[in-house]
Amino acid sequence: MKRILTALAATMVVACATNGNKNEEMAQNDTTDVVAAVLKDGKALTPADFVWTREPQSFAFIGDTVEIVTKPGTDLWQRTYYHFRNDNAPALQISTKEQFFSFVVRTDFEESHHRFDQCGVVMYLDSDNWLKGSIEYENEEFQHLGSVATNNGYSDWATTAIPADVKSMWYRLSRRQDDFCIECSTDGIQWSQMRVCHMYAAQDEIRFGIYACSPEESSFKAVFTDMKVTECMWKAHDGQQPDKE
Repeated sequence: MKRILTALAATMVVACATNGNKNEEMAQNDTTDVVAAVLKDGKALTPADFVWTREPQSFAFIGDTVEIVTKPGTDLWQRTYYHFRNDNAPALQISTKEQFFSFVVRTDFEESHHRFDQCGVVMYLDSDNWLKGSIEYENEEFQHLGSVATNNGYSDWATTAIPADVKSMWYRLSRRQDDFCIECSTDGIQWSQMRVCHMYAAQDEIRFGIYACSPEESSFKAVFTDMKVTECMWKAHDGQQPDKE
């Protein structure tokens, strides 16, 4: 075992199976506002800056790449329409009090093959308040590109069908105080809006990052790269002025 761990360290790979223990370096970063440091000093964002909200079946950090292997029966959904409550999907997140920023990540999911397999960007605050954007596999013909906003214990789901052979997608999550925007891109250059929403519980400190899960009896490897935090790319609205009270 000691020889294996030494070999892993030598190749700068950190791998871990779910055993309830957090990486010590992650735990130390949990109290640091990494986003503020990135925006102020240009600090590079690394996987070690993130903390597990829940750990997956297994994961690996390889340089700036995060690999997540999902566990069967994991999902995020609250009540609406389906009536069930699923609150066990793993999420790797950063905490921040910054009110204006954007978070970018590229997802690759070549192994996604079973209904509802999914991975993407997430802002998980607690079981009743969270936001996610992802692609959910449906069948060999199509899958769902969509987002879910859960406020006060009730989820919605906005989707559009895309071809099943799409196996990579970029996401950009932007915050303007307690309002949020999720965008997607096939190349990380041209962006399309997926959702604009208000999150009632996002008044001060939030947690955001990446997630992957498999709601049914399946498992797959999701790969996350090119993670970065930038100034808010969702600019202030310059059209119709707010109504006067």
